[in-house]
Amino acid sequence: MSSKLQRGTNQVAMRDYNKRLLLQLVRRNGEMTKAEATRASGLSANATSVIFRALEESGLIVRGDRILGRIGQPSTPMRINPDAHKYVTLKIGRRSAELAVVNFVGEILSQVREVYTYPVPTNVMDFVGRMMTPLLRSARTPCNKVTAMAVAMPYELWSWTDEFGAPQEELQAWRDFDIAESLARKVPWSVSVENDGTAACRAEQIFGEHFEKQDWIYFFVGTFIGGGVVLNGSVFPGRRGNAGGFGPMRVPDMDGGDRLIDHASLIVLKRSLERAGIDPAKVDLEETDWTEFGEHLEQWLTRAGKSMSHAVVSSLSILDFDAVVIDGALPSMVKRRLVDEVVRQLGLTDLQGVHMPAVEPGQIGRDARLIGAAGLLINRDYLLDQNTLMRV
Repeated sequence: MSSKLQRGTNQVAMRDYNKRLLLQLVRRNGEMTKAEATRASGLSANATSVIFRALEESGLIVRGDRILGRIGQPSTPMRINPDAHKYVTLKIGRRSAELAVVNFVGEILSQVREVYTYPVPTNVMDFVGRMMTPLLRSARTPCNKVTAMAVAMPYELWSWTDEFGAPQEELQAWRDFDIAESLARKVPWSVSVENDGTAACRAEQIFGEHFEKQDWIYFFVGTFIGGGVVLNGSVFPGRRGNAGGFGPMRVPDMDGGDRLIDHASLIVLKRSLERAGIDPAKVDLEETDWTEFGEHLEQWLTRAGKSMSHAVVSSLSILDFDAVVIDGALPSMVKRRLVDEVVRQLGLTDLQGVHMPAVEPGQIGRDARLIGAAGLLINRDYLLDQNTLMRV
């Protein structure tokens, strides 16, 4: 007999399920009255009232303005309380580290950033130690008002060192470095860690407007391209947390490498700019729209769009995804043009055996990894996850 047996659900678990269900409905709709939540959830009016009362008493939801002018008694909608929880999040990237305080609705209350040539554990921990107090002070958040901390980072920071000119021997320090344990010695909160691409996908899934989608793939274009997978309306991290790590995916008929990472990453654009005598650091500036990059941007968009279209078709051959969402550390117009280029390239591709998915720009942007780290904690404690619901 298999040791992985399915188990029944006791009343305590069912109450938690219903609580998460109503909380998720309110989050998705912005605000809901008890009557609307009763209809949407299929729960009894009494059960909805009891759960709404408990959620309000715990500070998770707050009352909105009363709705007048309808037939019957005035009703009061409920909405998510932004101040119900505040989280400290840390994004560790290959070119920079960022700290933020994020509230319960995914808003960044304060944020600090430090740029480096390449990441090593000592520099990252020093950054956290120096900037934590200024960060909390800027967010007007005392230490005891922070619920937890989460980290979004590549799981193999020691990989692909040649691609961004980092000394392999120094980045090897990450192999044996436990970031959660090290941070737990510095901060008074629990610390969770998630792959940065998965975290970015989680931000899009929780805080973006994709409620009609059930199965979709997500690309995040950063120094290296990555992403995530959404199945059954919930992020699917995979057994090792790397689902949707599209960088190593093989792409055919491309000069300069046979992996997606070799063509659709920002490091590719930066190298092109550097060879032309243009400061590649301008790619990371939020205030620039990249129009000054001229032909270098045009060539990168074509190259990235073609390689991503191959990755989309390969993904569709495995799972029948509804849509593709493309986000990243990109100006909004560049992101829109990249989406258009992927659609154009898909139109030139043999799609026999797969269907043409909807392709659209992401809604969160360059801060998706920071916000998604908070989303990891919110999902764990307060949302339904259809991919783990029936797992032991």
